[in-house]
Amino acid sequence: MTQFDKELFRERGFGQTIGFGTSPAVIVIDLIAAFTDENLPLGAPLADVIDATSEILDTARHLELPVFYTSVEYQDAELNDAGLWALKMKGLMTLRSGTAEVEVDPKLGRLASEPVIVKKYASAFFGTDLTARLNSLGIDTLVVTGCTTSGCVRATVVDTIQNGIRPIVVKEAVGDRSKSAHEQSLFDMQAKYADVTALTEVIRRLTQMR
Repeated sequence: MTQFDKELFRERGFGQTIGFGTSPAVIVIDLIAAFTDENLPLGAPLADVIDATSEILDTARHLELPVFYTSVEYQDAELNDAGLWALKMKGLMTLRSGTAEVEVDPKLGRLASEPVIVKKYASAFFGTDLTARLNSLGIDTLVVTGCTTSGCVRATVVDTIQNGIRPIVVKEAVGDRSKSAHEQSLFDMQAKYADVTALTEVIRRLTQMR
């Protein structure tokens, strides 16, 4: 993003603050082995993202906030359950149901009480029961971590605000294969869809709410 872009968006009223509501939950997008192992087709260097997400999870567990994870899994041998998306990305073949690649990265220490939302496409809301789960808990704020910033994180954030829930993207806790795609997506989400917020500030706000 150029300085011109930043100034233009600011002058035209983009990037206003949505703020936190009163009932938050945390969602960890696709921090599964297929994405966190740099040697796999969909993988990226996400060690710092995992560390930052772990800090958010520690806070959420201490405060007894709901925590959700997502994974992408396909059962069909020909990836027919991936639809046209399978034509776009060969790496989807690594997301076979029942394999280690679709398991939440063990470094996050997922608890048995923390559900995994299994999805087929980018958004955690599309074709899943996430909306019903959040509504049943009265959630009005979704703290978003995970990967990739330009893909499943962004898609989930857009659907979060479209479902009337406040998206808070933890800046240090999201990552991407591409630095430029990551930075552009953070800029875009902050401008139009979410509050992109520093890790320390998110932890401070969550702690204040309890």
